Amino acid sequence: MRRYVLAALMTSAAATAFGQAPPTFGPRQLDQMVARIALYPDPLLAQILAAATYSNDIPAAAQWADQHHYLAGQALAGAIQADQLPWDPAVQALLPFPSVLEMMNADMAWTEQLGDAFLAQREEVMDAVQRQRAIARRYGYLRNGGELVVGGGPYITIMPANPALIVVPYYDPAIVFFPPRPGFVVAGAVRLGFAVGIGGFFAPWGWVAGGIRFDWGAHAIFLNNAPWGRTWVNRAAYVHAYPAVRRLPPGYVRPAEAHAIRLRSEEERVAARQGRPLPREVHREERREERR
Repeated sequence: MRRYVLAALMTSAAATAFGQAPPTFGPRQLDQMVARIALYPDPLLAQILAAATYSNDIPAAAQWADQHHYLAGQALAGAIQADQLPWDPAVQALLPFPSVLEMMNADMAWTEQLGDAFLAQREEVMDAVQRQRAIARRYGYLRNGGELVVGGGPYITIMPANPALIVVPYYDPAIVFFPPRPGFVVAGAVRLGFAVGIGGFFAPWGWVAGGIRFDWGAHAIFLNNAPWGRTWVNRAAYVHAYPAVRRLPPGYVRPAEAHAIRLRSEEERVAARQGRPLPREVHREERREERR
């Protein structure tokens, strides 16, 4: 009992030390905030919302993902573990998605607001996602088929057809949440250009079938098959369960990287942003060989 009281006091003290009152966003603000990600598949959306609550980790994680984008599968999972990265596992789980981290890093004001809203108003954020999905479905932009399976129960779910392949949709929020203009081809408004392979190698970060999910009715989110309990009050002390992901102590010096650093080309970045097939990767050393 004494240990429980002490832990409660520590959590309260940490919240007080942060010294900020929780933010309050209205329904219209939340609708606009979630619009750019509301049509993402549920597992990816859940991971983005959790990662946004650690917005300070996003810039460095986005840079690492960009520099190591050429790695995939076991090689990428091994590099993440070998580099002993200091960011929260909720952020590390997005490293296979350089374009997603780039989006979050490119608009840090939005990312910080999204994270704050999810900490302080989780129920309202999830309700906003459902409102936006209902609008997109009503106008015919959100539909079942292909790489995504859209569920039409009391809550609209968007799931990958293959749990091991996560599609990153591309769409314009200024289009898909409004009535289509005459002659507009609704079917092409949401592009599914490529999918990211998430297999068993990424299980330590929760990427297993059903490991990252929403309970829309209970306004709950599960990461790594465990309830996510981070809120505005306990945000300074909360630690989620990722038993297979090493957490570094303060002051730990990471080892030097043993693998190459290769930035994405501008063509690759543009293709990812627009949901188009990725071009063939050509690095500087390959260009030098071609000139010979």
